[in-house]
Amino acid sequence: MSRLSKKSPSVCTDLPLDNTDICEKLYLLKQILRSCFGPTGRLKQVHNNIGGHVVTTSASSVLLSSVSSSQPFINLIKTSILNHVSRFSDCGLFAAILCLSLIEQVKKSALRESVAIRVNKHSLALCTSYLQREDCDCRVKLDFCSSQNLITLARSIISSKPACVLTEPETLYISKLAVQAFLLTVPCSSPGVVSLGRIVTVPVEGHSVLSSAVLPGLLVEMPDGLSKGESLPNPLSVVVFSASLAGDLSELGNGVIEVHPGVDTDSQILGQLLELGRQVVNNEVKLFVCQKVIHPVLQQYLRSHGVIVVERLGIALMEPLSQLTGAQPVATLHTTIPSKAYGNVRDLSIRRFGSKTMLHLLPLRESVICTMILCHRNQTMLNELKVVCQVTEHVLRLTLREPFALLGGGCTETHLAAYVRHKSKNDVPEAALLLGCSQTEYLLGVELFCRALESTAGALEHDGGNSLIDLTHAHHWTLPADSIKETNDSLGFCGCGLVESSPSSKWTYLNTKYAEFCPSPLFRDTPVQPRVLDSFTAKLSALQVAIETANLALDIKYIIQDMN
Repeated sequence: MSRLSKKSPSVCTDLPLDNTDICEKLYLLKQILRSCFGPTGRLKQVHNNIGGHVVTTSASSVLLSSVSSSQPFINLIKTSILNHVSRFSDCGLFAAILCLSLIEQVKKSALRESVAIRVNKHSLALCTSYLQREDCDCRVKLDFCSSQNLITLARSIISSKPACVLTEPETLYISKLAVQAFLLTVPCSSPGVVSLGRIVTVPVEGHSVLSSAVLPGLLVEMPDGLSKGESLPNPLSVVVFSASLAGDLSELGNGVIEVHPGVDTDSQILGQLLELGRQVVNNEVKLFVCQKVIHPVLQQYLRSHGVIVVERLGIALMEPLSQLTGAQPVATLHTTIPSKAYGNVRDLSIRRFGSKTMLHLLPLRESVICTMILCHRNQTMLNELKVVCQVTEHVLRLTLREPFALLGGGCTETHLAAYVRHKSKNDVPEAALLLGCSQTEYLLGVELFCRALESTAGALEHDGGNSLIDLTHAHHWTLPADSIKETNDSLGFCGCGLVESSPSSKWTYLNTKYAEFCPSPLFRDTPVQPRVLDSFTAKLSALQVAIETANLALDIKYIIQDMN
């Protein structure tokens, strides 16, 4: 008992946003995330102080997961953003930067937190209702009859991750591959409930990005003992096992095993495995796949009868293989294999990608399973490219539910800021009365909300340039650092690429006072297409998560931390 340590009392922190240490950490986190934002964002190398694996990234999912903090207030914000990313994959940096900017704007002002929370909710409602309107000028309808907007959306996501280190042709090539792979997972002629397929990614290090490819069907590791010139009947019958066929007693399940004296358990189990092999051979199976290990004797027996054996498939490929072949994984070796458990493949071939030799399985009928071969020059770039392609796949899937995209390049943020300012100026007395605050407090709260949106748009600039907003359409523009003044030649197109500068255009710097105005609508029949698009579903969710998380942070009065 004398060696037991005394229980430490919990630590209570009141008014955490008045705590200097917490505010400094919030500011530092915001600066780290801002510097990663957009196509020209700076990379971050993350590693712990005792060594270990070094992560190079600018992706929020990787960065926030790698950064740890002992401060519960920081972890609350981080967890909220990561939860959004786990559900929608994209717009994590946008959500985090907007959330932290809004907290900072409110703390710098004299506005009461309770009033700021109510005004933020009101402003968020204005944004969400506007974004869901048919006449919203920062929303683009996606036409699935053309792949152009889908490629633009994919390209915007891929180009926003500089750690992939892609040239312009490589970015466009991977974007087209991502869209091609996505379309292959959408069934063409499936009545009733539609079930989407899967994209299986096979990374190949040390080869050009332009060597990447998308193949219908599934690629698995090349099994031993298969000759390249071997001819096989078509189609091929397939059986898949999820249970281990290694013959270990531990694989028979939990519980007590009773063994009679003199019984050789190894030969008993081996006999059962060979009986299973005879059943498979009699049923003319030509492809035998196991998620785990197969006993060498069973492998030899199957191969001697012309059966292709694939072991150690892994759990990740079990579901796509079942979808491709129609086979139902067999979970035990103690019963006869039911006829409905067998599947088929139309054909198989051997393919080589770099140092990898793979077995290519082709489906008997239309299949929604495809394989993306991702190549890159080194492991770090390849890891980041794999992450961003998975994000792109998820975002493209979200378009099936809501076939829209939002203008990128900061134009949606500046447009929303101008819209909220204009809308709020027209209903000041009613809104202030509804929210239970003075008109001055209401207008200040709206201004802080709009400044946070504009600050998030300005975070896209990392090379010393200035961010501007045009006073016609309220789109975001960047004035390069080497330009003396905003001329038509220096500004070119806005951030999303939809608006071109003209002699009559007027701009003002972001986060400066300017007269409120109603953003003019763009002509719907314009032949110009946006060059940068963001996911509608992901960004709308990110906007809501950012404001709700900021409101939660502003509402916290005490943090009680158990120190034991």
